[in-house]
Amino acid sequence: MRYKIFGKHTGLRVSEFVLGTANFGTAWGGHGADPDEARRILDTYADAGGNFLDSANGYQDGQSEAFLGSLLAGRRDEFVLSTKFTVKTDANSGILVTGNSRQAMISSVDASLKRLKTDRIDLYWAHVSDGVTPLEELVRGFDDLVRAGKILYAGLSNFPAWRIARAATIAELRGAVPIAGIQVEHSLVQRATEQDVISAARALGIGVVAYSPLGGGLLTGKYRSDNREARRDEAWAGAGFQPENSAQRTAIIDTLLDIASESGVTAGEIAIAWVADKGSLPIIGPRTLGQLESNLAASSIKLSAEQVARLDAVSAIPRGYPYTVLDDPRIQDIITGSRAQQIDLPVDPVA
Repeated sequence: MRYKIFGKHTGLRVSEFVLGTANFGTAWGGHGADPDEARRILDTYADAGGNFLDSANGYQDGQSEAFLGSLLAGRRDEFVLSTKFTVKTDANSGILVTGNSRQAMISSVDASLKRLKTDRIDLYWAHVSDGVTPLEELVRGFDDLVRAGKILYAGLSNFPAWRIARAATIAELRGAVPIAGIQVEHSLVQRATEQDVISAARALGIGVVAYSPLGGGLLTGKYRSDNREARRDEAWAGAGFQPENSAQRTAIIDTLLDIASESGVTAGEIAIAWVADKGSLPIIGPRTLGQLESNLAASSIKLSAEQVARLDAVSAIPRGYPYTVLDDPRIQDIITGSRAQQIDLPVDPVA
């Protein structure tokens, strides 16, 4: 496995695939891995060179963090450990320990540190934007936790682009810990994040971690069979699952299966490789060792330009305003003095 520098605001060397641990535990109706299977998954990921772990206080009602705390004993410094706050940990979590407020942050980080059996969290994410906590409060809270030695880096997960940009700007102007990363859903069946969220991150030098690169399992093609075992569309109340509910999604899966057949690999491997090709770090979240091994195989796949173009074309979505104006050839002509085709544009968007 290869390593990437995480964004432009850190020197972190992270593996190209992130191990998501939402399946570490069995509190969510039994859909998950027990401690022994979780250990096998973590050991195999580490043996493959993986070093970036992602969890959250609410995964499996806190079991995910607790499992990791035990599994990392004696090798804590071999991993970049990330976790999140904002959502309920379990049914006993009340109104004051949820959301993005400083109060929720402080309460959550201390509880996570205990479950993880560690003195620091390497990357601490706000799990979901609550829409009401001022970003000044959130940025200052992250900075205070860094100064207290409880976290090293800060990130935002499931935030709109304008809030990401404002938080990054506040941190920059105040000399606070920068927003190091964002976490977003990104796959062949969820490309809306490319239009503004991922573009904002690229322009601001923020690392991008992509969850659900398989669309909750849809892009493996397995839901076209009659196998009813451990189906994501039935587990976790369907959370994270993308159904095959449109002609375009059917065409996407058909194209994936065709390319997989041409390449002698699985559709899921192609789907993960496509996300990685876009510059994000895919989160793989296996429930079994077999699933992990299949996911890891994607790291050795190099899609051809023709294959990427086919996948891009079949999964393309229309860009809304203001891009209906900005992408218009007539507009491009009048803002470039009729030289649009002669201008070499920068690789990354410009903020």
